[in-house]
Amino acid sequence: MSAGQISVPIVFRGPNGAAAGVGAQHSQCYAAWYASCPGLKVLTPYSAEDSRGLMKAAIRDPDPVVFLENELLYGESFPVSAECLDPSFCLPIGKAKIEREGKDVTITAFSKMVGYALQAAQELEKEGISAEVINLRSIRPLDRATINASVRKTSRLVTVEEGFPQHGIGAEICASVVEESFEYLDAPVERITGADVPMPYAANLERLAVPQVEDIIRASKRACYRAVPMSAVA
Repeated sequence: MSAGQISVPIVFRGPNGAAAGVGAQHSQCYAAWYASCPGLKVLTPYSAEDSRGLMKAAIRDPDPVVFLENELLYGESFPVSAECLDPSFCLPIGKAKIEREGKDVTITAFSKMVGYALQAAQELEKEGISAEVINLRSIRPLDRATINASVRKTSRLVTVEEGFPQHGIGAEICASVVEESFEYLDAPVERITGADVPMPYAANLERLAVPQVEDIIRASKRACYRAVPMSAVA
């Protein structure tokens, strides 16, 4: 509205995504909501390194930044390098990180789901599937270049998020890959999302409503044509 003449250097920091046992009032992932707004930057840290480097970048940025943290990660410990502890350490906004390199399937995730994707990749390795895990870090701007470069290498894509399936982050990633790397795909894109329902309060139903490691494993196997046919299970 000011034609770029006024900057708004403000950071909105808060919890985002499913917690535990708090029902539909406190369990939504709003990354896609915020990311649909032109002018906003949306960051989703996973590790301690992400949180430190991205928060410094957010504070220094002249534009409004939404900083989304999963509160369940507050209780997790992460290795911290000497580089991360350096006072000058800062991460660029809009740049994803390849947490694990692979050659058979690309798995994109952000926030808490990065840990799940890494666990799934470890299990897939036992079955001969090499999964590349991308920590998006930044939802808007989205690092389309890193995602497409990975898909062009693996020829398969699995997107993982806690949010609702419709108009989600995974849908945007799918659109980007179809537009830029469609001819490299050897299998349909697999999307893993939260269930399209208000979050249940009961623990057993809550678990069914959010992505689990086994969901990522099954989707990756389908993408690699390694899934067991239903006829074989019957």
